[in-house]
Amino acid sequence: MKKWFVSIVVLFVFLSGASQIQAASYNSYVVIDAENGRTLMGVNEHARLPIASLTKIWTALVVLENSELTDEVVVSKEASLVEGSSIYLMENETYTIDYLLHGLMMQSGNDAATALAEHVGGSLEGFVQLMNEKAELYQLNETTFTNPTGLHNEAHLSSAYDTAKMLQIAMMNPQFRKIASTQNFSDGRQWRNKHRLMHEKIGAIAGKTGYTKVAGRTLATYFEREQKSFVVVTINEGNDWNIHRNLADFIDNNFEKQTIVKKGKYNANGLAIELDEPFQMLLHKKERPNFEHIVKVSRLKGSDRGVWLLYADEALVSSKLVTVK
Repeated sequence: MKKWFVSIVVLFVFLSGASQIQAASYNSYVVIDAENGRTLMGVNEHARLPIASLTKIWTALVVLENSELTDEVVVSKEASLVEGSSIYLMENETYTIDYLLHGLMMQSGNDAATALAEHVGGSLEGFVQLMNEKAELYQLNETTFTNPTGLHNEAHLSSAYDTAKMLQIAMMNPQFRKIASTQNFSDGRQWRNKHRLMHEKIGAIAGKTGYTKVAGRTLATYFEREQKSFVVVTINEGNDWNIHRNLADFIDNNFEKQTIVKKGKYNANGLAIELDEPFQMLLHKKERPNFEHIVKVSRLKGSDRGVWLLYADEALVSSKLVTVK
């Protein structure tokens, strides 16, 4: 989306009298299309800031990609004594990865984050390296992790945009999606997800809360409303619940899901191309971007696969795997 169009949208919101959204303009926030990561709205969305426990979105994904839910974790003394929010793990007790991940995402347990990191990474340092390597792989260029919890460290920084991308990427993992979408959990303990919006009927299906004195209140929410899916992230926003509600309403009322390129067979650059999935995205009702399609062929072992890139106003907004003949 063109920067000028984003500014017009923000100005429209400011003039519309939606006071809850106005407040967000003084802090860092972003809304992205969960289909492709395209920015729909944002202010200071690329500013590098502490994100507190939103860190645990990435912690959970790295754990899931390097372990099995049935694996057992023995809690160290260090994990049992870590500061901040806790699910009250006991030293030398054994818990499953599944149990700890629910405690991590639903109750924001720093002890769960530490125990998981030590188990998967061999040490906190080893796990942090995995987190940063994965962030680099997904080109989260505004993100640096120093711990799995989000406890304050001057070098532990991300941005609203990168954090929204983290949740978008993580929700593609079925195990993460199931855990992050859990509202109530009962397995020896009764947990209710701390993300308040997930208990309201407003389309908030997953997310993560966060807070430190330095970061302030941080919040990430994954919304699904009819055929629209989008992610909202606010950083250092005391009125975050209302901001997320109002931003979700604004997106729902002013953006439409449109098919830009249909699934099917095409010819481009002398190649026969089969697009496996359509290009779809959320567009503002008044937005008319200029689209450009580029096909890059990648010859893989025994098959012809390519990548179809979609640009809007010279910015890459989506990509799809295609079959090339």
